[in-house]
Amino acid sequence: MAGSAPARIAFIGFGEVGQTFSRGFAANGVAGIRAYDLLFGHASDGRLEAAAHRIGVSCAETPEQACADASFIFSAVTADRAEAVAREAAGWLKPGQIFVDVNSAAPATKQRAAEAVATSGADYVEAAVMAPVLKPGLGVAILAGGPKAQVAAQTLNGLGMNLTPVSDLFGRASAMKLCRSIVIKGLEALMVDCAAACEAWDVKDPVFASLHATFPSIDFHALAADMRERVATHGLRRAAEMREAAEMLAGAGLEPGLASAVAAAQQRGARLKAAGGD
Repeated sequence: MAGSAPARIAFIGFGEVGQTFSRGFAANGVAGIRAYDLLFGHASDGRLEAAAHRIGVSCAETPEQACADASFIFSAVTADRAEAVAREAAGWLKPGQIFVDVNSAAPATKQRAAEAVATSGADYVEAAVMAPVLKPGLGVAILAGGPKAQVAAQTLNGLGMNLTPVSDLFGRASAMKLCRSIVIKGLEALMVDCAAACEAWDVKDPVFASLHATFPSIDFHALAADMRERVATHGLRRAAEMREAAEMLAGAGLEPGLASAVAAAQQRGARLKAAGGD
């Protein structure tokens, strides 16, 4: 930011997103990054703190302490905690700070979180992360919404992020993400169940050959293996996201049953891996 102080970054939540983004910011020269996570202390056996130390992130005892002097505060918790964290933060946020909500929550949840943050005088930016963060890292595509989305993008993109402002209205960015997720997460669930049924009846080769004849650009053997691994690795998070999609559909007066079923399938696939299955 020419002519102004360097951006100061803080994270509430230091899981995969918080660590990945912190690593990218630190590599791009951002100093003094702070973080708070509920698991700091004995609950994580020191693993999260060790990860923070390796990146160069300071661990705070409270979220207020982590964010006291921050220009940008990233809420990177879980979908079911997104609104509660925003409401808690409203008690200590200050005018001039920007609260960036990267949680995969329903549009209505983001709207309520924005209303809560507004009571503090701070600004709220809705951020919809459009892909898994590990491979692209800090440069993962993110849709941003709200009156301050453009301002946030100008600064954060200069630090290595990839924010695209899509609306001044809260909720639209998350709606775009979750509508897409109905297809992506739904396809994953379909392919996992299809492959499992094929294996049970020993008909995978002819079934996948038939599918390939209809969709010749797709290698269904590779797709099934890839999607099974995605669900096994990320199913719990994807299940939470699809429950948010179901809430979005219900809020629009639409039938949420399919999204809820996809959430259940994603969670089931993740549990299989946790139990030692494929």
